[in-house]
Amino acid sequence: MSTSERYTHGYSEAVLSSHARRTVENSLSYGRHLLRPGLRVLDIGCGPGTISAEVAALVAPGDVVAVDIDPQVLARARVHAAGLPNLTFLEASAYQLGFPDGCFAFSHAHQVLQHLADPVAALRELARVTRPGGTIAVRDADYGAFSWYPESDGLDRWLALYRAVARANGGEPDAGRHLLSWAHSAGLDQVEVRSSTWTYSAEDGAGWWGRSWAQRVADTAFAARAVDLGLATSADLADLSDAWLAWADHPDAVFVVPHTELLVTC
Repeated sequence: MSTSERYTHGYSEAVLSSHARRTVENSLSYGRHLLRPGLRVLDIGCGPGTISAEVAALVAPGDVVAVDIDPQVLARARVHAAGLPNLTFLEASAYQLGFPDGCFAFSHAHQVLQHLADPVAALRELARVTRPGGTIAVRDADYGAFSWYPESDGLDRWLALYRAVARANGGEPDAGRHLLSWAHSAGLDQVEVRSSTWTYSAEDGAGWWGRSWAQRVADTAFAARAVDLGLATSADLADLSDAWLAWADHPDAVFVVPHTELLVTC
């Protein structure tokens, strides 16, 4: 990341535990059919490495290089992936990956571009390190399109606050709707656009999702940044946390997180 941007979520245990639930099935199913044994794969913004590890198993004896900017999260990822000799974790910026041109067959970025001040530059860098005929797979949520039931003034206020903090941090929380435009601006024109959702209900995941966000609103980098920016007080954040808990316990709770997905042929 550049000096003009911050990672909105931070690296608290609540955040990393949430990100560790990400798998190929729930986060890269749109590109799963392209992952074949023998490929060399790049995964940027890998976080705790759960997707990277599954990809490494799928492409063996090919190899995966996974990068992130935070050394502590990389240490956690290395522990998770212990025993996978074809998976390497490195500290690197999405803007300056440091690899030769065209050295990867498949380059992947999950929930990364939304946090970058210059996502077009990051896509150009991904294209540079991806071989001709190779694939760039990108997936980002669109916060402005989130929907939930029952209606909640507290969740309305949470969403407005999150989007304000993310933009103050240099990102674009509604990234999903911008992905195709960003790809075109990066000079990429062979683009397949797809979409999918994470859907949480009272019968499947709403309790976990709501409690995770209740904790993240109360005590993470996002919470601290909201206060520092003067966008919320500690009391405001406590109210938002309570709203998440109330929503999580509702017997009819539903929350839908839409994503846009790109498969770019280089």
